[in-house]
Amino acid sequence: MYWLLHIACLKLSVWLESTPTVSNYVIVFRYNFGADKIIPMLASLDNQVVFKHAFTNKTVFERLIKDFYNIDIKVNKIETEKKFMIKTAQVDITLDIYAETTDRRFVIEIQKIQYDYNFDRFLNYFITLLTEQQKTYKDYKIKKTVLGIAVLTRPYRFTKLTGEPILDNYMVIDFNPRDINDKLIKLNEHELKFINTNKKYNTNKLPSQIQDWINLFQRTIYKKESIKLNFNNKAIKKVSELINVDNIAPATLEKIKKESGRKKVLVLEYKAGKEKGIIQEMENSKKILKQAEAREKQAEAREKQAEKEKKQAEEEKKQAEAREKQAMLKAEIYKLLFQGKSKEEISRNLEIKLSYVEQILTI
Repeated sequence: MYWLLHIACLKLSVWLESTPTVSNYVIVFRYNFGADKIIPMLASLDNQVVFKHAFTNKTVFERLIKDFYNIDIKVNKIETEKKFMIKTAQVDITLDIYAETTDRRFVIEIQKIQYDYNFDRFLNYFITLLTEQQKTYKDYKIKKTVLGIAVLTRPYRFTKLTGEPILDNYMVIDFNPRDINDKLIKLNEHELKFINTNKKYNTNKLPSQIQDWINLFQRTIYKKESIKLNFNNKAIKKVSELINVDNIAPATLEKIKKESGRKKVLVLEYKAGKEKGIIQEMENSKKILKQAEAREKQAEAREKQAEKEKKQAEEEKKQAEAREKQAMLKAEIYKLLFQGKSKEEISRNLEIKLSYVEQILTI
């Protein structure tokens, strides 16, 4: 019986690995031969449907905020696809997961960043929750503290201002001023925290409660059974139960499959767009090069024309100077003639040939 179970599990594992509609959205079913236990299939938290399915659970949501912000909260309603309209810009903002605490002290958002998101866009989303609280021009008071968690699963698409890559898997933005010595002046508790669960960024030694959540994401995304989950954390245990494929309703599984297909299309479109962009950039570069070469030829032609015109002007100048000299000499000759000088005397006085004097007088 024991070996029959082994063979059955092995066949099921092979079937799952070769079936696209299943492997699209679950970690492949594995049987641990050494421990005589079945490791459950966990849907990937990189899938938007799975992500929202897990983190809209109150137990999970409240404990996640506890682990990241060290505060105890209670929420009534957790919303998905929460929409806000920025009136000044006519921009429609949609938040993945949104909730307010029962005491109305905190507004909390959790966002999973997709391919079409960048740092500035997500920052705008967060700031919207601050500005949205201003109801009139007379009251600028922000009565509710805004907390945010942004989850990235892909390498960063933005860099430092210096152009250097970002290598941190955990970053925090607060909205407090600092004095001249860079000491924080605490005026509010608004904070936006980024975690990047991509294995490329396993560089920081993080607080264990945050590392536990990164481990959870990586376990479901990279299918690594060697990544241990902390089931002493009730919320992580709850997530593993919620995203266990055996526990997910068929309708939700269908949504997960569709989202996985949509995501693959996004990846292909992104790659195709990037390739198209590179090709377009090359074409643009060729076009610019041709235009530059044409301008260079035009400049050379203008330079030749300018040189020709310069020589012509110099020649005209020489001719003008010669005519001027000749006119002055003619005037001097006639002056001497009026004084009664003979042609021979004029030739001697002006030190010019007699034939030249005669030639000038005939002009």
